[in-house]
Amino acid sequence: MAVRQDTIWERFLSPVVRLLIDEQGLQRYAESVDWEKESDRYRRADVTIPTYYTSQNFHGIKRGYLNPGAAVTYDPITQYVLPPNETVVRQALIDAIQVQPRRILDLGCGTGSTTLMLKQAFPQAEVIGLDLSPYMLVRASHKAQNAGLEISWRHGNAERTSFPDASFDLVTASLLFHETPVAVSQAILREAFRLLVSGGQVLILDGNQKTIRQLDWLNNVFEEPYIQEYAAGSIDAWMGAAGFGSVQTQDVWWINQVTSGIKPIVSGDRNVQRNTMRYTPTQGDTTVDNGELQGFPSPAFNILP
Repeated sequence: MAVRQDTIWERFLSPVVRLLIDEQGLQRYAESVDWEKESDRYRRADVTIPTYYTSQNFHGIKRGYLNPGAAVTYDPITQYVLPPNETVVRQALIDAIQVQPRRILDLGCGTGSTTLMLKQAFPQAEVIGLDLSPYMLVRASHKAQNAGLEISWRHGNAERTSFPDASFDLVTASLLFHETPVAVSQAILREAFRLLVSGGQVLILDGNQKTIRQLDWLNNVFEEPYIQEYAAGSIDAWMGAAGFGSVQTQDVWWINQVTSGIKPIVSGDRNVQRNTMRYTPTQGDTTVDNGELQGFPSPAFNILP
């Protein structure tokens, strides 16, 4: 799939966003990291990268997320396309948590924005972020270090995590499903069901499927190869098919949604408890990065090697 050079983003939005970012600061950060050496700390030989992940471009970047440039430039595109702002949208997932988790798995964690918020909300819990891109995990680890948070980062496929059955109380995925084929999203939900204890919860934060059906131009703007397929489906139905109960979806500022499901409790298992803890930005920071860089360009710029 060739990178389009005449998208709405590149013609109209990219120049505007360039005025809001610190490109020199971004470049300095990118050049300060030995990406291959650091990514080797996470790269696992037993992880097979699926074709759907390597055969498409995401957000105008060749080879998608399997390059350092994508890891460095992912956060800015997100902060500008999640109204009213990124923290508020990701907080909706935190607010929807109904369990008191001891172990949390964040699937497709990317640069770790939601993962950090989960650890902030549940500091005593073991939190693991899993992603197919070791470069994204490098960026996530830097953000966790800057925030002073202890999080485990793991290279892996959300469809086949290799974790034992019933080993987590909470499984989450943020902005992942619109970037995978429907069959893959359904497989991820089946994997989440396997991983959860009885009474455990799964939470999916992503684009509002009903809204996106009316916005065909989104793929032309941001180059999302699977977004139309995602929008035509129903996460509620996929969760039900995977075995989850108490499935419900709530809108998040019209453009996004959070869907929750509970693995049915069998006799003798512990009760599910509601939790209302909130993420608190550190040191007065109002961004989810918690690092020194406050602005990044969009991946559509592809300014890095």
